[in-house]
Amino acid sequence: MTNLLRRVPLRLVAMAAVGSGLIHSNTASDFNIYAGRGACNSFLSLDPSRYGNFPFLLSRVASAESAPPADTKKAAPFDVGDGTKPCCGCLGRDTIANAAAKVGSAVVNLSVPRGYHGLAVGKSMGSGTIIDKDGTILTCAHVVVDSQRLSTSSKGKVEVTLQDGRTFEGTVVNADMHSDIAIVKINSKTPLPSAKLGSSRKLRPGEWVVALGCPLSLQNTITAGIISCVDRKSSDLGIGGMRREYLQTDCAINAGNSGGPLVNIDGEVIGVNIMKVAAADGLGFSVPIDAVTKIIEHFKTKGRVVRPWIGLKMLDLNDMIVAQLKERDPAFPVVSKGVLVLVVVPGSPAERSGFHPGDVVVEFDGIPVQSINQITDILGDKVGKPLKVMVKRSNDISVTLTVIAEEANPDM
Repeated sequence: MTNLLRRVPLRLVAMAAVGSGLIHSNTASDFNIYAGRGACNSFLSLDPSRYGNFPFLLSRVASAESAPPADTKKAAPFDVGDGTKPCCGCLGRDTIANAAAKVGSAVVNLSVPRGYHGLAVGKSMGSGTIIDKDGTILTCAHVVVDSQRLSTSSKGKVEVTLQDGRTFEGTVVNADMHSDIAIVKINSKTPLPSAKLGSSRKLRPGEWVVALGCPLSLQNTITAGIISCVDRKSSDLGIGGMRREYLQTDCAINAGNSGGPLVNIDGEVIGVNIMKVAAADGLGFSVPIDAVTKIIEHFKTKGRVVRPWIGLKMLDLNDMIVAQLKERDPAFPVVSKGVLVLVVVPGSPAERSGFHPGDVVVEFDGIPVQSINQITDILGDKVGKPLKVMVKRSNDISVTLTVIAEEANPDM
């Protein structure tokens, strides 16, 4: 089974603490991850045991000197074009431009002063999206929070520059380093432009998307491409810890794009741009907006993201995997779908409830399941609640277990 799960290593560029997976897995770390701290590829090493197997560069800009101010007077306005309407389903000359226009005015530039033991060392630059007219801004946690645990001079304050040149002082309201999602709030006497949040659940590989942001502090920047993969797993990228999934895109994403929106051709935000692959073109990653929406709801109701943990490392089954397992072990249960338990973490709720490696989960809390995503959705924030789980074992024996999820350790 181990051979089925091996992946060819990649060199990734950006922040690794992303996603909101609820199921724990341990992945050994063999490479360092790097966080961008300089405008000319000057890097500071992060803790590889926390952030995964590959070198990452933050998609934010950090320079020893203040970044040059955006030339808002020369910036092209985000106007909806008046070209001929294309046929239904066709990509017209204004399709990308119109999608960008619907969101563009809500995309902001974020600047955070950085310090090292009381010494100012420049600013960290990134992007964000205003998601309501009252000034709530969605961005990446690594843009506005000092992930290095070093002294910072920002004290939770962020300089926010709108596309029209207005500048506000923002406050970091919530930040979750595991998902790498944060909320910044600004106050305005007049309603602010805002972007509409879409859905990432029904995205398909090959759909057109647009990335907006402020790469290298260049405001009003738009790049276009397609969705390359809709469910790139953290394990594919060598990122350990909790399970996470990303949208993979070939849109150009560079330092400073972190926190900016990934937008569909209807002008809806379907992801938050977060990282790219080093020494490669067309390999960028975003947090799906459906996962972000759940995180925002946790922020509103609990003030933090509550993640249940049961202590299982699992694998989605399909016909090919089942056939291979059946060939190796004729006693493997008769299933066509389900979720295979690979590892039961010692001392975990799963071990205490009687899970064994090799179990196939077919029902979770009374609901038939065929994927880890379904189990994650059912778990939700059900910490401390008994959940009935039906598993199948060798010789097609069915067993019902009761597991009580714990809240995941934030340092896990």
